[in-house]
Amino acid sequence: MFNAIPLMVIPFILYNLAMAGLMGSGGLPALHNDLLVLSMISGAMWSMSLGDLFIVVALVVLFFEILRATNNSRGSLVNHMLSMLVFIGFLVEFLLVQDAATQVFFILLTIALIDVIGGFAVSIRSAGRDVSIGL
Repeated sequence: MFNAIPLMVIPFILYNLAMAGLMGSGGLPALHNDLLVLSMISGAMWSMSLGDLFIVVALVVLFFEILRATNNSRGSLVNHMLSMLVFIGFLVEFLLVQDAATQVFFILLTIALIDVIGGFAVSIRSAGRDVSIGL
C-alpha cells in the first residue's frame, strides 16, 4: 500500500508548510533563510538555504522513485498515476499561487516532471524485459 504513494509529495508538502509559516518566518523570505553556513578551506563561505534544501530533498526522492519504478508490482501503476497527480498539483500551484512562482518551486516542478516521465520510461523498459518468448 505504501509502495503506491509517490515520494514527490514530500517536497510538495514541505514547500507548502514553509509558505504557511511553519518553517521560520513564513512566505517567500523563509526560502532564503540560511540553514547551514560553512567556511571552506579556500576561505569562501558556503551556505545552504531552506529552498536549496528542498531541491536536495527532491533530488534524493527522485533517485528513490526511479529505483521504485524498476519494480513491476501491482502498486507501480497506481504509483505512476499518483505521481502524475502530484505533478499536476505542482503545475496548478505554480500557475495559480503567487508564493509558488519562484525558482525553487519551478525546479521542484521540473523534478516532478522528470519523475513522471522517467518512471513511465523505466517501467515500460523493464516490463519489456520481463516478457519471455517461450523458446
